Amino acid sequence: MKLLTGALFALLAGLGARDAQAQPRPFPLQGTWILVAADKRLPNGEITRDYGERPKGTLMVDATGQYSLQIFRSDRLRFGSNSKADGSADEFRAAVMGSSTHYGALAIDERAGELVFSIDGASFPNWEGTTQRRKYTRDGAELRYTVPPRADGSVPISVWRRVD
Repeated sequence: MKLLTGALFALLAGLGARDAQAQPRPFPLQGTWILVAADKRLPNGEITRDYGERPKGTLMVDATGQYSLQIFRSDRLRFGSNSKADGSADEFRAAVMGSSTHYGALAIDERAGELVFSIDGASFPNWEGTTQRRKYTRDGAELRYTVPPRADGSVPISVWRRVD
């Protein structure tokens, strides 16, 4: 009986040690990504710039899939008053339309080939609390995804490059 108890104890101890050493796999897109392109495909198939010639942006993803994403036009109109509260209608429009930011949880639906953004907060308040899916491809350090078509039929395309 002592032999059986000892063997059972050793087996359980071994399983416990194995589980304690097992680390969860990090999220596949974990890291810092820099925006390479923010384009759009028009209904006629033409690709044009959506956020100017040199858009700026960062996508940061942690080991659990929590993310923060920012995209900005590099040529946004600056506020003449130098006060965020005292902009003109054109300055406010340029600030809103020249940026897209959101954060939340990111998942990958491998079967559908989609990124799934569960958005907690966004510069466009209508996105908060929504889940959005993006068709994506990944080639090494490049991540590319498309956003569902806008009302005008254009399809935004974001291209990111991993930097770490």
